[in-house]
Amino acid sequence: MQKDNSSSTPAPSRLRHRRRSNEVIPEDSKANGSHLLVNDHNKYRSMLIRAYSSIWMIGGFAFIVYMGHLYIMAMVVVIQIFMARELFNLLRKAHEDKRLPGFRLLNWHFFFTAMLFVYGRLLSQRLVNTMTTERFLYQLVSSLFKYHMAICYFLYIAGFMWFILTLKKKMYKYQFGQYAWTHMILIVVFTQSSFTVASIFEGIFWFLLPATLIVINDIAAYFFGFFFGRTPLIKLSPKKTWEGFIGASVTTIISAFMLANVMGRFPWLTCPRKDLSTGWLHCDPGPLFKPQHFTLPGWVSQWFPWKEVSILPVQWHALCLGLFASIIAPFGGFFASGFKRAFKIKDFGDSIPGHGGITDRMDCQMVMAVFAYIYHQSFVVQQNLSVDTILNQILMNLTFKEQQALYIKLGEILQERLVGRS
Repeated sequence: MQKDNSSSTPAPSRLRHRRRSNEVIPEDSKANGSHLLVNDHNKYRSMLIRAYSSIWMIGGFAFIVYMGHLYIMAMVVVIQIFMARELFNLLRKAHEDKRLPGFRLLNWHFFFTAMLFVYGRLLSQRLVNTMTTERFLYQLVSSLFKYHMAICYFLYIAGFMWFILTLKKKMYKYQFGQYAWTHMILIVVFTQSSFTVASIFEGIFWFLLPATLIVINDIAAYFFGFFFGRTPLIKLSPKKTWEGFIGASVTTIISAFMLANVMGRFPWLTCPRKDLSTGWLHCDPGPLFKPQHFTLPGWVSQWFPWKEVSILPVQWHALCLGLFASIIAPFGGFFASGFKRAFKIKDFGDSIPGHGGITDRMDCQMVMAVFAYIYHQSFVVQQNLSVDTILNQILMNLTFKEQQALYIKLGEILQERLVGRS
């Protein structure tokens, strides 16, 4: 009887034959993973799909930025809703949900309560500034925002009581798990979005530049890794390579310095928005956005036609943003990769062909948005009170009689000082 040679083949050797293709992976290539990173037959098709989706996303993003602050904020809201939906569905179990009618609505109740709280605090003064021409609306909006925190608190308490009243025997573990998961999603989503919206109204520049740097870093890492990637970077993301990481870092830092010079010359991008109108902005750009001219050494002009260069001071700040976007922000992507591995999923969703879900595209953006706002408030904005800030607080928080009393008292103080000086 003839012996079956296939059965004598060791199991590890048989496993080296890939099921979807008959390609045999050499043992030395399997050890370092470089063969998979360079000679993946499906990567060209994946690249085309990814590139097509990227063009549409970048085009749509550019159009929304052109439309202005309110449209950018609306885009952030839509992104939030998609992210929340993807994350809510991640731990959702259809069988348990069928036994809990209406329980899924509780997640969205907490979501929109958090949205009202975050955006109410961020936009209250700007909405009041917009309503100053209509006395009735001004008083109504001022009253609503005066009790804004209390309204949001009682909405949350209503959701809390709703949750307690819907607890069902033998479903406690699932329901409390969903309750905790919902609050974690709110922290992740609204922490990022609150900083993002705050940056938008400080000037589109402080939102657009960090977001663009993340896109540039992601695209550069993909192409450098696609053509030159051989050395795996981190086990959480097997397709990430050192070549892609280093190439993307250099590209991002250079791009940050150059893009800041271009974006910083448009008042539409650099002026802060104090209200919720949609008109074009014009303002004093400030010293950060006023060009400084530097004369180049003589030996430079022998090789290049330039004798001097024009640099905006904000470009030095842009280098810090570029450094963070290229070295620290990618760890948001690594965190998301580890998260997906923990739940044994490839992507958070399938909203974007070639990219996965919205959350897959926002992992690094979340880290970058928080840093950009904190950096702007810590190292760019002068931390002192201004007349406009104090006046806004007076108009928003004091009644008309209190404002009159303040006016009279301030007049008396100033009169006493004038007498003292004379």
